[in-house]
Amino acid sequence: MAIREIRVVPDPVLRTPCDEIKEITPAVRRLVDDLLQTVDDPGRAGLSANQIGVSLRAFSYNIDGKIGYVLNPVLEEASGEQYGDEGCLSVPGLWYKTRRADYARVRGIDLDGKEIVLEGHGLFGRMLQHECDHLDGHVYLDRLEKEERRKREAEEEEKRLREMEELIDRQKAKEAQETKETKETKEIKPTEKPEEEILPAEQPKTEDLKKEEED
Repeated sequence: MAIREIRVVPDPVLRTPCDEIKEITPAVRRLVDDLLQTVDDPGRAGLSANQIGVSLRAFSYNIDGKIGYVLNPVLEEASGEQYGDEGCLSVPGLWYKTRRADYARVRGIDLDGKEIVLEGHGLFGRMLQHECDHLDGHVYLDRLEKEERRKREAEEEEKRLREMEELIDRQKAKEAQETKETKETKEIKPTEKPEEEILPAEQPKTEDLKKEEED
C-alpha cells in the first residue's frame, strides 16, 4: 500500500476516459489498496484511479468516516437537484458552486467480482457523480454555469497577474543585487605595490681607474 501523488489539471491523464477492468490482477489489487490509503485523509471525499495516474475504471471514497471502493462503476440513476460548492483534489484550492443531482446510484463490482451498489443523497450523491465524471475524462469545472465560469476566469486572471508581479519583483531584486555587486567590485582598489628603491650605479674605485690607465 502507498499514498500516491495526486495528478492535477492540466495533466492529460485527467482528460483520458478510463478503461474497463477486465481481470482482477495483482496490479488491480495494489491499485485498490493505493486508492483506499490515499483517500484516507481528512477533507478527501473521493479519488478516481486516473487522479493517481492509472487509466482504469475504479474509485475510492471517504464519506462520514466510511471508506470504500468500486470497480467498473456505472452511474445508473440520478434524480433531484442540489446546487452547492464543489472542489477537487486535482484542482487544488478552488471551490465553485456546481449543479448536481441530489440522488445518485452507481453499480459496479468488488475485487471478488461481486456486484456492488452505491447510492445516496447530498454529499454522497455528489461524490458518486463527481468520480464517475473523472473516469469519463471530465473534471467538475466542465459543469460550471456562466456565473461560476466568470468567477473562475476572474480568479485565474488575478492569479496570472499576481504571478507576473512576483516574477517582476524577483527580476528587480536580482538586478538590484547584480548592480550592488558590480558597484562593490569597482570600489575595491587593487593592492598597490611598494615602489622599488632605485639605487645609484656603483662607481668604480680610484685604484681601479689608475690600473686601467696604466694598462
